[in-house]
Amino acid sequence: MKKIKAYVRESYLELTTKVAWPTWPELQSSAIVVLIASLIFGLIIFFMDFLSQGFMNMLYKLF
Repeated sequence: MKKIKAYVRESYLELTTKVAWPTWPELQSSAIVVLIASLIFGLIIFFMDFLSQGFMNMLYKLF
C-alpha cells in the first residue's frame, strides 16, 4: 500500500510542478491544426475509396 501512495504522490507532484501545460491560445491553435489535418486526411481517404469503388465496378462489369 505504501508503494501505491508513493506512486500517486510522485505522479501528482510531477503533474503539478514539472509538466509544462499549454496556454489556452496554444491549445486552441493546436486543436484547429488537428481539425484541419483530420478533414484533409478524411477527404483524401474518401476520394481514394470513391475512385477504387468505381474501378472495381468497372472490373466487375467486364466479367
